[in-house]
Amino acid sequence: MRASLVAVLILSLGVAGSAAGAPKDRSTSSPTARELLRLEDEWAKGLPRRDGALFHRLLAKGFVYTENDQMMGRNALLRALTSGSDRVTDARNEGMKVHSFGETAVVTGWLVVRGTGASGPFHRRYRFTDTWARRDGGWQIVAAHDYIAPSPGR
Repeated sequence: MRASLVAVLILSLGVAGSAAGAPKDRSTSSPTARELLRLEDEWAKGLPRRDGALFHRLLAKGFVYTENDQMMGRNALLRALTSGSDRVTDARNEGMKVHSFGETAVVTGWLVVRGTGASGPFHRRYRFTDTWARRDGGWQIVAAHDYIAPSPGR
């Protein structure tokens, strides 16, 4: 009896939570989701080109970035992307999902990057969370977090 009561309570809380304005996972169904997925793919394509104009347009003033235990602002990230020691030769996104909150949205997924750096060739997988806000008629990234997943065999 107690187990079924707990199950009913959990089920009812889940239903109430989804009906009470919980964010909607609109991976590709809405125009907003399709636009944000397109912008995320533009970002990945811009990495090998070191496309400063693209990054400058997509990163909001006041943007904050964290990677594992490091944090930096917009200008530091722009410098790293356009003139850092790592040279990206290929970048692509995988498994992206858009979580819409009206004029704000969160995109989660994987960014897979290959290139060369100070220690030689690299192949990195970043689990990312990008927070986008509609600003000045377009979408801009206001915050981002990347976690570099350990390489197999580490």
